[in-house]
This record gives sequence, C-alpha cells and structure tokens, in this order.
Amino acid sequence: MKRALFTLALGAAIGCGSNTEQEGFSGAGGGGVSATGGKSSGGGPSGGSGGYAAFGGESSDAAGDSAVPKLGPPYPIVLAHGFFGFEAFAGLDAIRYFFGVKDELAKNGETLVFTPAVDPFNDSKTRGAQLLAEIQKILEQTGYEKVNIIGHSQGGLDARVVAHDRPDLVASVTTIATPHYGTPLADVIIDAVSDPNAQQLIDWFVKQIGYALYDTTGEKTSLWKPLELFSKSGIDAFNAEYTNRASVLYWSLTGRSDYKLDESECQADETVPFVEKWQFETDPIDPLLSVSEAYLDGGAGQPDTNDGLVRAQDARWGTFLGCFPADHLDEIGQLLGDSPGFDNQFEHRELYVSLVAYIRAHGL
Repeated sequence: MKRALFTLALGAAIGCGSNTEQEGFSGAGGGGVSATGGKSSGGGPSGGSGGYAAFGGESSDAAGDSAVPKLGPPYPIVLAHGFFGFEAFAGLDAIRYFFGVKDELAKNGETLVFTPAVDPFNDSKTRGAQLLAEIQKILEQTGYEKVNIIGHSQGGLDARVVAHDRPDLVASVTTIATPHYGTPLADVIIDAVSDPNAQQLIDWFVKQIGYALYDTTGEKTSLWKPLELFSKSGIDAFNAEYTNRASVLYWSLTGRSDYKLDESECQADETVPFVEKWQFETDPIDPLLSVSEAYLDGGAGQPDTNDGLVRAQDARWGTFLGCFPADHLDEIGQLLGDSPGFDNQFEHRELYVSLVAYIRAHGL
C-alpha cells in the first residue's frame, strides 16, 4: 500500500500541467513537400490494415468526393501528455506539462501547436479515443488533413492508438520516453498491492484528487488501468492490437540519467545532430526519481540505461533516434522549468524545436 501511494505521489511530480490550447494557430497551409507516407523501421511491430475504429469519425474513403479539400503540410503539431497530465493544476494555468515548449516553438515560427488534455489516469485505449476526438476538433478548426503527434511517456501510446485507428488523420508519431515494452515498475507495484480492496481504495483516493484538480475525471478514472497497461502482460496485449500503420512515420527517442553516457541500449537507428550533440553530456537523476532509477538500473554489473521511469530498451519504436541527457522530468522541463541538474547543459525546449524541424524536413 505504501509503495503504491509513493508511486502516486511520484506521478504527481511527473504530471505538471498540460493545457488544452487551441488559440494562436495560422490558417495558412498547403504548399511544401507532400507527405511521404513512409514505413516504420527499427523496433516495434508493423502492419495492420482494414477499417478505422468507430470513434465517431469517417474514413477518408467514406468522406465523399464533394468534401472541401483539406490543407496539406506543414501539418499541425499535437503534443500529447503522459500519465498524470492535466489541463490546469488546481486552476493554475501557468503550470504546463510541456513547460515553455509551445511558446518556444512559436518563437521559431511554429504556431500550429496544440496541447489537448485527456484523462490523467486511464489506459491508452480510453485516452487514445479522447485524443482522437481532440484531434478531430483541431482538424475541423484549422482545415488541415492530418497532424503530427509528439507524445511523452504514456502520451506516445495514446498517439499510437490514434494512428492505428485513424491513419488518415496522422502523418507521423514521435514518442519520447514512452514505455512501448512496459516498465518493470508496474509489475512490482501490482504484485505489491494484489488485494482488490486495496486497489479500490487507491482508485477512490485518485478520484478525490480528480475532483479537486481536474474538471473531467469524474467517476471514470482509474490508477490501476495504466499500471496494468505498463505491465508485461498488459503491454504485450496492447502491442498485439495496436500495430504500426504503413502510411504513418514512427520515430522515438528517450532520456538517460544517473550520469550515464550512451550505452548499447542507446544505439540509434538514425543519427541526428540534435541528439548526437549531447552524447558527452550527463544528467544527475532527480531525487524524486532516485529510488525508481536505482531499481530499473539493475544494480552493479548490469546497468540498464533509463530516465528514472522508463528503460531505454523499452522506449525504442519505429526509427530510434537515440538518448539524450535527461530524466523523465527533465524531458518536459519539470518541475516548473528548473535546471536538469548540476553541470548539465541540456535544454528541453531546444530539443522540441529541433525535433519539429526534423519532422518538417520530412515534408510533414
């Protein structure tokens, strides 16, 4: 029970603020290079074809020839938050999950950036359906045909759900520190709190937080659903169902912490300058993540590179772009934009600007 509550408190530190922001977009579009529709490469299963899930949207074939033409690339960017993300923390609008990222992108000419909020505690099938509904609103509002999704942590799994069920609406999925193969931490917590009554008690506690801090969680949210998803059996079932789509480009990257340099787990499928530039930089683990990092590390003689919550080997999906010096909090500029650690020059906002430029260079 204590261990599970500790994890809940840890989650509170991780999920500092995602705002549903749809203002400030540009109506201009079209032009540029057309989407390539390339296949995924590297880790992760591919394939899967057929119709789209019935989430209220129509497939492109069913839209009809008389539909108004949609705008092409460069497509809007959607930043998808992770576990414990929220629209406004206790009404404090200044606290954003991707801290300062949207403003930094705007300074670099990227004004088509959206940060929709989904249920902070739920499985990715549910959260993915919510994210899809928000993306449909964004496309209706802006007139574009597709979006590029960048998902942090569980937000990457949500993005994969959207891309699988509606590939006609998604040009690319980029995941940052997403547990595509789960995390051993989830199995430990589930085993430690196997009593269903204890699980119900903790879910009840989460709902009380939801009523105080969130507008839409209500009676539906559950801490155990994402934990089950991140477990070995849960993520295996998820990966079997939500395979990659050939028309969507998939990229992934992740953080490394506890003063680790690039290890074998960080070997990139494609070397990119905005990750390679940090290869000799190291990151001290945030004290909030020190216990979980030590567990994931595996101990002396078998260090597993991780960011405090997700191992590098579990974050690989599609074309893996490597590891950068940051823990799970540093990856999104939390807490509240503090430094990533003593003598670490890594800047998370710079990473997102470069990442979006990389996506644009692929004609998306």
